[in-house]
Amino acid sequence: MKAAVLVFPGSNCDRDLAVAFRGAGFETEMVWHKETALPEGVDVVGVPGGFSYGDYLRCGAIAARSPIARALVAHAERGGYVFAPCNGFQILCEAGLLPGALLRNAGLKYICRTVPLRVEETESAFTAGYARNQVIDIPIAHHDGNYTIDDETLRRLNAEARIPFRYVTTPNGAKDGIAGVLSENRRVLGMMPHPERAIDPLQGGTDGAGLFRGLAQALVAA
Repeated sequence: MKAAVLVFPGSNCDRDLAVAFRGAGFETEMVWHKETALPEGVDVVGVPGGFSYGDYLRCGAIAARSPIARALVAHAERGGYVFAPCNGFQILCEAGLLPGALLRNAGLKYICRTVPLRVEETESAFTAGYARNQVIDIPIAHHDGNYTIDDETLRRLNAEARIPFRYVTTPNGAKDGIAGVLSENRRVLGMMPHPERAIDPLQGGTDGAGLFRGLAQALVAA
């Protein structure tokens, strides 16, 4: 199994993501934003959190138009797996790989704490390691995590079971408590919380490890 972790100017969770992938058994390679192709044989691309390009224009807007983003989109469109926490989620929305937009937090303040999430769906490689309705504790660290979407698209996401995680108590104003969204083929996941920061007891908890283990097991089974 091979994972590629993209690195942009301003990324600050790229190493955390690489450690999480390696801990689940992935061979992992870092890929700089100016590259135009992903390494050969990549199964999953990690798009890390941070402040890509300083969050100028809009969070993720410049990263979504970087040279490596074209290869990222092509990877997703041919059925490859993509996992994108926090700024990565913003990048995927800006790139059109996931619906909706991430706006300024409802309280207009940066939030950094551990929050409980409820696992809504387990029919994906990312959530297969959890039980439905399980509550897991995962850190958040964002200023623009207010997920916004129109009512019709929300109905479609619910009907297609594409909302894998919801906040137990919404910290940022996200519509319907949405903490993460899956693509139509369920192989692309964007979420504002940081499971890669909850994989070791030294980080205060290990509830995030199930996501990476589930993904690894799905790829081994395939």
